[in-house]
Amino acid sequence: MLDRRITQTFVELADTLVLQFDAIDFLHTLTERCVELLEVDAVGILLADQRGALNLVAASTEQARMLELFQLQDEEGPCLDCFHTGQPVACADLNQEPQRWPRFTVAAREQGFSAVHAVPMRLREQIVGALNLFRTAPGAIPEDAVELAQSFANVATISILQVRALRHSEMVTEQLQNALNSRIVIEQAKGILTERLQIGVADAFSLLRTYARNSNQLLSDVAQQVIARSPEVARMMKAGKA
Repeated sequence: MLDRRITQTFVELADTLVLQFDAIDFLHTLTERCVELLEVDAVGILLADQRGALNLVAASTEQARMLELFQLQDEEGPCLDCFHTGQPVACADLNQEPQRWPRFTVAAREQGFSAVHAVPMRLREQIVGALNLFRTAPGAIPEDAVELAQSFANVATISILQVRALRHSEMVTEQLQNALNSRIVIEQAKGILTERLQIGVADAFSLLRTYARNSNQLLSDVAQQVIARSPEVARMMKAGKA
């Protein structure tokens, strides 16, 4: 059953050669599959924008999102080291190596994480980001799980770069920048839904994502409709209140 699920995941990650490729939804799917298959508790993905600066684009939990944002703001942590070196970075027990990333270690403990393993998203010399695995309990992530995570990251990187070939007029940096810009709009829409419907951030994102899929729209388009108070999303609002 596990082997079949892994195979299905590779097919899902590779199936991006479509005009309506939604980078944000694609990367969130990757975080979900990693949590499901890799014996980790949370996953985050950082991607570089057109200036080479890292940005958070997907996280499987709110705790992982907060920790990734801390890394970016404080400019310290294993995920940044992974991106800058292009090599995997791991720590099986942050409590045993507090001097390695002192501020990150404190932040990780506050969010409930004790171990981390980051793998690069790269194709040859081109590094586009990092896939970051977090565990709540100390202990190294099994080697086979790390290898699988790297394989997922490789396929995801290739898939993102393939979009450039499909859309001849776009450069990969533009594709990544669009995803990052979409993320800002989506965060704004999540905030609106959270306040208006009195629901949690995760529930707000789930509501957006479900509506986008059911209506065959991009997440960013639905988010724009929420921000604009479009009547087209009235049904989604009613579903959120139910």
